[in-house]
Amino acid sequence: MLDQENKAKGMKFRRAGDLMVPLDRYPHLPYWFTLRQAVVAMLSSEVDVRGRKSLPRVVLVFDEEYSLLGFVRRRDILRGLEPAVLANVDVGESGEVLEQQLARLFDDANYEGATTGIRERAEKAVRTVMQPIVATADCEDHMMKLVLKMVSHDLHLLPVLRDGSVVGVVRTVDIFEELAQYVL
Repeated sequence: MLDQENKAKGMKFRRAGDLMVPLDRYPHLPYWFTLRQAVVAMLSSEVDVRGRKSLPRVVLVFDEEYSLLGFVRRRDILRGLEPAVLANVDVGESGEVLEQQLARLFDDANYEGATTGIRERAEKAVRTVMQPIVATADCEDHMMKLVLKMVSHDLHLLPVLRDGSVVGVVRTVDIFEELAQYVL
């Protein structure tokens, strides 16, 4: 316990600018890009922070003047690729009924049509599935302010601004690793 107290005395809470992944190391694209291009951006981006590598969960979306419009999560892309016919499938049905419904739609006989449909839907613009920005952080925001924003808005990523421009993102994993130093 004494070691933790001594360790904590030498530490200071960090700020958003200290914890962020710089924008040039995080995937982002313009709103007119396609879902396919968003998939490529996610799969080709590897975020390396403090020696830990991970694939991003989110791609930031900008307009022509590089103003942040929103973001696209992996599940938003999945929703965008989902066939319209699935809107009529009742996921509340029992497992057996759901399996029967899906089997009729996606059996081997329909494979080519289903995959062609996915490729066609992948050409939709990311703006069609984009989520709005509900909170941001300033570079000078205290780490605990970031925690408050993320928890209260149920976010796992906050865009970080300096003088009104996006300069990076802070992810929950970045804050979690920082807070772990106070716990362990």
